[in-house]
Amino acid sequence: MDKSAAQFFDLIDRLGNLVRVNLRATGSMYGLQPVHLQALIYLSIANRYSNTPQALTEYLGLTKGTVSQSLLLLHRRGFIERQADLGDKRLVRLALTESGAQLLKEIQFVPEWAQVVTRIAPQRSKIALAVLKELFLALQLGAGNRSFGVCNTCQYNLHEGPRSYRCGLTEEKLSLPDTRMICREHQSRQKSRRRV
Repeated sequence: MDKSAAQFFDLIDRLGNLVRVNLRATGSMYGLQPVHLQALIYLSIANRYSNTPQALTEYLGLTKGTVSQSLLLLHRRGFIERQADLGDKRLVRLALTESGAQLLKEIQFVPEWAQVVTRIAPQRSKIALAVLKELFLALQLGAGNRSFGVCNTCQYNLHEGPRSYRCGLTEEKLSLPDTRMICREHQSRQKSRRRV
């Protein structure tokens, strides 16, 4: 491994450890594990094509059993609800309840990050984000994983007029809030690559 690759790996690994420590500390105040908080965060940003147990499993990179047990606990605690899909009764759709949404509002995950980031010059911050996004996408696609990108950056997102959007993959209308959520079917406009 060349020196810069090793430095990237080390730094990202250490940042990941900081995030996990914070998730453990925050979750313990509510009797939750990091995976539970990650599931709630995911459901708060996932669109209607991505709010299934399978999509959550892919996003977190965990086993079906771990995700299933986590969802059972969150459901029992009243943080999520499970609904049968209207079009396909075999699918289960997940959504935050009011209690789940309120919990996410109460939790401040890493307030010190916000403080630190504001001290970085905006241009340097943009560059750092662009590099990390490029690295992240390359690693995800290189491993054959889905990108779970934001809808409005997808090649299938069709802007048909003022506040009028449609998904070119499903042919369904999209609301403006839909376009700001992440999607399991996301295909980057710049580096589109069809899944086989």
